[in-house]
Amino acid sequence: MDNQIISLQPRLNPFLFGHQTVEQTFLTSWNSGRMPHAFLLSGPQGIGKATLAFRLARFVLASKREEKTGMNLFGDIEANLEMDCDDPVFKRVASGGHADLMTLERPVDKETNRLKSSIPIESVRTAGDFLRRTASEGGWRVLVIDSADELNLNAANALLKILEEPPDKALILLVSHAPGQLLPTIHSRCCKIKMAPLNGNDFKAVISELKTDISEEDIDVLEQLSEGCPGRALQLSNENGLALYTELVLLIRYLPDINSTALHKFGDQLARQGAEKHFYLVVELLAWWISRLARMTAKGKAIPDILPEEEGCASRLANQTRVDHWLEVWEKINVLARQTNQLNLDRKHVLINIFEALKGAARG
Repeated sequence: MDNQIISLQPRLNPFLFGHQTVEQTFLTSWNSGRMPHAFLLSGPQGIGKATLAFRLARFVLASKREEKTGMNLFGDIEANLEMDCDDPVFKRVASGGHADLMTLERPVDKETNRLKSSIPIESVRTAGDFLRRTASEGGWRVLVIDSADELNLNAANALLKILEEPPDKALILLVSHAPGQLLPTIHSRCCKIKMAPLNGNDFKAVISELKTDISEEDIDVLEQLSEGCPGRALQLSNENGLALYTELVLLIRYLPDINSTALHKFGDQLARQGAEKHFYLVVELLAWWISRLARMTAKGKAIPDILPEEEGCASRLANQTRVDHWLEVWEKINVLARQTNQLNLDRKHVLINIFEALKGAARG
């Protein structure tokens, strides 16, 4: 299999591994002839929710199913969601040119040329008009919202009105990384599909298939860093995440003591032009590491090292500092990440600020 598959956007990706049960849930509804008008696809980032959404969209847009029978025109029950990349529907979905498919994402701010912080109500209203139109090809219209977590309150309420009175033959697919943050009334009007992390064997099989040049040791590390989410693991692998995590470990393993020279060097590296993606990946990894420390401590679980270089630092820090102190640092990291993106803050100074907060928490 071509290694370039790993960098495909969800709408371009023909593959989804390890989620046959989830796909069967949808097919059962489809073949019954009683299709819900909306599905809420939830699970951790990188698990394949958006990839599944576009698989479902392609399937529905290409379907020749009779409306009342639950079968296709030849009387056959639909058995899977597979579609050849040369299929005309696949090509039009991949190019963004299918007239009966609309994707709702955070728009780009024309003044800053950056993504806006949320999906506005105007986008949802446009989507509502799209769903109420007659399908250009006489079948279904499909709306993919990626992600529903990014709808602002007004947009969420506008979506709720659509869900309360769904147009005929319109399918809404909501992608959500944090479904608990969505309005309960949105939950109640969707069929829920929860995607779980892959188990060890499935995860290793997927990564080995897609990354033929990766060692078993690196796969083990990626499984832990991604918590069993292949998309996240492949992102980390492609963006030098393993090396960046190693550098992070070398800085945090002796907290509250920090090698200032190494920290400033790392900050200079992340502040360079073109290193913005690496900076945000480092911040994400650090926030995840603290979240993992807090979660496992709260559950009374031991915290295993991911790399030998960690030398038990997570367990040591968990024993000497209260969980609520780590949660405060986690919140500060996320706030600083948002402010850096919105206000274009100096990335080196932000990194140093984060490590000062870590030092303070580590002192108890």
